[in-house]
Amino acid sequence: MTRKQSTPDLPGSITIARHGRPDMDRKTRVDWRGYEDWWADYDRAGLAPEQAPPPELIAAGQEARIIFASTLPRAIETAREAAPGREIVIDPVFVEAPLPPPTLPGQFPAHTWNVFARTAWWCGMARGQESRRQAELRAEAAAARLIEAAQSGPVLLCAHGWFNRMMRPVLRNLGWRCVRDGGDYYWTHRRYEFRPER
Repeated sequence: MTRKQSTPDLPGSITIARHGRPDMDRKTRVDWRGYEDWWADYDRAGLAPEQAPPPELIAAGQEARIIFASTLPRAIETAREAAPGREIVIDPVFVEAPLPPPTLPGQFPAHTWNVFARTAWWCGMARGQESRRQAELRAEAAAARLIEAAQSGPVLLCAHGWFNRMMRPVLRNLGWRCVRDGGDYYWTHRRYEFRPER
């Protein structure tokens, strides 16, 4: 009699959401120094009023065994809106990658400085803040944190657009497939499931 091989249980899904719209004006025109102040205020800001998470994100919150958020108010408030009454595990490993602006002349809208700063940072300009390579290593640690938690059931993370994307290749290389891609706008999310190669 041949003993049937047992298949280990697969881990739960990992849902990674971007926070809701912060209570900040992205059209404010500033110079590079003003943008540094604007970004510091952005990190302190909560969500703008009169928003609600989409039903799909609420469903992910209801399903999740563990709910994570970064330490920033916009992520914490998003997690609380998506999963009211649930305990939130707040972890700095999920904080957004920095946006140090290049010292360019002139004034531009804050959302334009976002592009300047992210492009310069991606190309190696960190100005004393966390570098791209350091953030990539942090993304590996963050993905490992989520994968460990998913061993006991579904997980939801409410965090930030760019750093969320930095975890994507890490998860893919470890056998996690994006089965729902909601994009990168506020309140959107991606869902990953472990699909080992056969």
